[in-house]
Amino acid sequence: MYTAHTSGDGRLQTVEDHLCGTACLAKDFAKPLGAEELAFFTGRLHDAGKYSDEFQKYIMENAPKTDHSTAGAKAAFKAVPNGTGLVAAYCIAGHHAGLPDGGHSGDTDCCPTLRARLKREVPDFSKFYAFNDPAALIPTSVPDIHMIGKCGFTSSFFIRMLFSCLVDADFLDTEKFMSGGTVERGGTESISALWKKFQKYTGNFANPISEINKKRTEILSQCLNKASGKKGLYTLTVPTGGGKTISSLAFALRHAAEHGMEHIIYAIPYTSIIEQNADVFRKILGTENVLEHHSSFVFPDSKDDKTTKAQERLKLAAENWDVPVVVTTNVQFFESLFANQPSKCRKLHNIADSVIIFDEAQMIPREYLMPCIRAITELIVNYGCTAVLCSATQPALSGFFIQELKANEICENTKGLYQFFRRTTFVNCGEVSDSELEQKLNSEKQVLCIVNTKKHARNLYYVLKNSGTYHLSTLMTPSHRKQKLDEIRGRLKAGEDCRVVSTSLIEAGVDVDFPSVYREEAGLDSEIQAAGRCNREGKRSAAESMVYIFRPEEKYRGRLPSSLQLPCDAGKTAAKKFTDIASPEAIKYYFETMYNVSGDSLDTKGIVDMFEEGAGDNFSFPFASAAEKFHFIESGTRPILIPKEDAAKTLLQRLRSSEKGRGIFRAAGPYCVSTYENHFKRLYDSGKIEILECGIAVLSDISLYSDETGLAFDAGSGEAFFV
Repeated sequence: MYTAHTSGDGRLQTVEDHLCGTACLAKDFAKPLGAEELAFFTGRLHDAGKYSDEFQKYIMENAPKTDHSTAGAKAAFKAVPNGTGLVAAYCIAGHHAGLPDGGHSGDTDCCPTLRARLKREVPDFSKFYAFNDPAALIPTSVPDIHMIGKCGFTSSFFIRMLFSCLVDADFLDTEKFMSGGTVERGGTESISALWKKFQKYTGNFANPISEINKKRTEILSQCLNKASGKKGLYTLTVPTGGGKTISSLAFALRHAAEHGMEHIIYAIPYTSIIEQNADVFRKILGTENVLEHHSSFVFPDSKDDKTTKAQERLKLAAENWDVPVVVTTNVQFFESLFANQPSKCRKLHNIADSVIIFDEAQMIPREYLMPCIRAITELIVNYGCTAVLCSATQPALSGFFIQELKANEICENTKGLYQFFRRTTFVNCGEVSDSELEQKLNSEKQVLCIVNTKKHARNLYYVLKNSGTYHLSTLMTPSHRKQKLDEIRGRLKAGEDCRVVSTSLIEAGVDVDFPSVYREEAGLDSEIQAAGRCNREGKRSAAESMVYIFRPEEKYRGRLPSSLQLPCDAGKTAAKKFTDIASPEAIKYYFETMYNVSGDSLDTKGIVDMFEEGAGDNFSFPFASAAEKFHFIESGTRPILIPKEDAAKTLLQRLRSSEKGRGIFRAAGPYCVSTYENHFKRLYDSGKIEILECGIAVLSDISLYSDETGLAFDAGSGEAFFV
């Protein structure tokens, strides 16, 4: 008997049983890809190397570890020495260490590339052929993939999707054996059942009385009507206050139900919006049917007796998104699509045949816009998805999609909606000094001021500092910011003095309502998002709800990050051309101007070309290299745990006791501040932070963290070196 796995209680799983179980699961997962036979072939060969004597000694006698994945890759390539065999070889070679770069014919066998590994001598696994005939497993059908562009991006995208089918099947078959079949997954309802729940919930919306609720009901109705349309690319352009969250869910549920789709995925830029939306969805659809998946979300500890079965299932579902509704970040969504590691790629096959809502679509990072557009295109054209670009400031993205994909606007009377939901009046103040700004802000009982840099926010706060004044920036931990926002909302509701100075983190989706807002010059989308924090509830007229756009002193303009300079310049250009900067025409012009000027900077890492060129180089695709390059949040930031709150102190004790694992690292997220390298180094060099054995940095001098403004800029004076 040849053993694939051994369990803690002494049970053995044969290689044949594991190959068969993995192949059958992979085949099922590959249905939306139209690649069932290829997935089955890949699954049957992925652990062929476990038939070697060397592997059996490793697993049964604790002998040195041996490479078993290369053997399966060679078997696949030998059985079908063409594109099909190479596709399978990529997946098999990477099913433990990750999809490798393709490499070149001159690579020596010591290189980590696929070409090099196919040259390696592997342990004798000929016994595999006694149980499996690769010739009988060779796929007889080819997936019907519509090739786009030079075909390289399309081909590599398919390999990654097939890889997802294999690695998820491998994980699940192994999990089932190891647990003795006791792990409970699933327990969710079908999309059809959720659609019925939603209809019951929205039955309360019938016969609205107020004009604003009548308009929201009209938008909801348009979403429901358009949901019966074909799969494809849609836009949903709804101003702030239009009920976009509920209406987009209405479209997604009905569209998915009518087309037999199994998943709805919300990709959102900010965790604050995710938390709000996920709470709404759970209320309507049931907690067990909605997965909230982002870095700040902490699942209950499985050792806790209070943990429910539904919570345990959702925790498992975070591994592969096997749940009807997923609410996640743009970071998680897109970085998974360009990942090469099995743990990150497991979920990809469950994205196929889904409705994907890109909320605040204008927030897709400009530097990665083209790779993201190409990924969305692939999902629609080749994997049965419908994508909805949802925003109050709709980016002009239609021209970046292939000609066959025409965006269909769900709410056609966009201009009329903007006129109806207009709640503010924009005023351009020109240049305003800090002393003038201080006078203006102090003259207001309740006011929000948003600036572009942390330095400016802190300077203004200390100038204004008095009762009811607040500061918000990313130098405060997420938990700290949440506490401050709760205080701010309480004061606003009570009509008490409330002056807030913040960076842009408050702009998108944070539910606060100020009578007036000051916004430093920025991109048009940022200025309009800032306006969404003014008269949010529509209790005042637009004429008395002012949004003041101002230019700060030169000392701040000169330090403006380069990533903000282009949007700011494009915004000023649009403001000169259009009287109403919030009009759909101005927004369209702004985005077109910015994208036209951007050129190659819409794909700063050259991700698309890397894959396109791979097609002409014997299908040599840079999976590992691209995954290393594709990061929305660049690795230039370092997290520091702030042990100020009781929960953070408890986590620190656990970390000091050498507790490790993804769970505790994720739990630390709400109590961390991310700093740029120069800030981190200054703190480290001055002995203000400690690096634990697990690699996490901890602020050891807690006096550097203020209850009002968060982490000090400098280890010394708290000033001057950090913008």
